[in-house]
Amino acid sequence: MREDRLDAYLESNDLDSVWFARPNSFAWLTGGNNVVDRAGDIGVAAAGYNGEDLVVVTDDIEAERLREEELAEDVTVIEFEWHTGSLAEAVAAEADGSAAADFEVPGFSSVDARELRQPLTESDIDAYRNLGRETAAAIESVARELQPDDTEREAAAALRVALSARGIEAPVALVGGSERAQQYRHYTPQPVELGEYALLSVTAEKAGLHASCTRAVAFDPPEWLEERHDAAMTVETTALAATQAAGNRAEEGTAGDVFAAIQDAYAAMGHEGEWREHHQGGAAGFAGREWIATPNNDAPVHTPMAYAWNPTVQGAKSEDTVLVTGDGFEVLTDTGRWPTIEVDAHGYGVTLERPAILNSNEE
Repeated sequence: MREDRLDAYLESNDLDSVWFARPNSFAWLTGGNNVVDRAGDIGVAAAGYNGEDLVVVTDDIEAERLREEELAEDVTVIEFEWHTGSLAEAVAAEADGSAAADFEVPGFSSVDARELRQPLTESDIDAYRNLGRETAAAIESVARELQPDDTEREAAAALRVALSARGIEAPVALVGGSERAQQYRHYTPQPVELGEYALLSVTAEKAGLHASCTRAVAFDPPEWLEERHDAAMTVETTALAATQAAGNRAEEGTAGDVFAAIQDAYAAMGHEGEWREHHQGGAAGFAGREWIATPNNDAPVHTPMAYAWNPTVQGAKSEDTVLVTGDGFEVLTDTGRWPTIEVDAHGYGVTLERPAILNSNEE
């Protein structure tokens, strides 16, 4: 299916080849990892497709390792001496005719790989199930061990260790205690105690795929927390129902259509305008979000596709990565070992199980 999409892209843009060096798209095309320095936008190798063959260009430092550990046997690896030029120059020298790339290459046009990566393939979905399950297991194992006098930074460090032990990277690991979770929607961890409750949010990555989820654990929760959590769950469930409806439309539904349903759900729950305080999420896959929904975003809604909606109501948040198909929903970040609540979508005949607040006193 990847080749079919790439063939259509080459034909419609009158190109002879297309090249990917950004880590998520390199992983999407090859299944391998081209990252050495995670601070960089571009990896150490570029993968190219010319309508027939898959070729990887890299320097002689990385070539043997990529052949043996990251790439299938039928992938041709072309290497250049590391001191003779750049990856972009090597790709330009290798490509014949007109070409596009997702990084700057002299004489090449630019390609945005997001549409090529949607919807998910069967192999993507199989890998996603494993990533989602392991991500949820990591965050839930940490959440169950927390104490109110633990600090946000200690909890975040435990999250990263739990994910790393499972071979998963953590581009995002947020922990907000009862004070800072109310102040900030992105509760980057600080050396302060958790207090009455905590929100733990991660975006995890493996083999290019990204899974996001949030869990709430309470020690001595404030009276308002349950109501706000219920509201956030209802908005998230509504977003998922609206996503499926948009994907099933004869006339292609858009991110903006889903966003309108999110706005309506906030208003119905008594929190009109709360959507202004934080982005609501969107399509997930080979990026934390392939797109983020806004009122005027006309990105098409695809199925089958993963979606990570993350509505917040001050101090509360609901988030999982969910596979949405034409006729169902599969929560990918699910272990079956966390308490859940049945939640009805606003305006849709959809009811889903959503993660409840874990009361540590009842564990």
